[in-house]
Amino acid sequence: MNKLTILGRILFALPFAIFGLNHFFMKDFFGGMLTTFIPGGGFTIVFTGVLLIIISALIIFKKFVREAAMALAILLTLFILTIHIPHLVNPATMDPNFIYNEVLAESRINMFVWINLFKDLSLLGASLFLLGVCEKES
Repeated sequence: MNKLTILGRILFALPFAIFGLNHFFMKDFFGGMLTTFIPGGGFTIVFTGVLLIIISALIIFKKFVREAAMALAILLTLFILTIHIPHLVNPATMDPNFIYNEVLAESRINMFVWINLFKDLSLLGASLFLLGVCEKES
């Protein structure tokens, strides 16, 4: 069971490191996803990438896992509340120069938003589950 727990922890955390790296390499893409009321632009994107990498490393190396899971839950909640839901309610909050606006029809952009919303909801659930498990072990 311990080997499965280690593997699960790594498989859960590793994508966040990759998402974090993507915030550096795909700044324009993520910049297009920001809603108009999120301040900081490029700084916010890079800062989020750094946070994702740190959180991933802490979970993988089993250091401050409880704090990392809490930070991840807060970050995912912010993504849901400030990016995904505003895009569903009012697609005009998405940057008009967003890379997919030219390629995808509006209904497909809506599907893109729904997929990312549900992805982040499931990851939020998993981070809360991890947080709950860490509290029981303490």
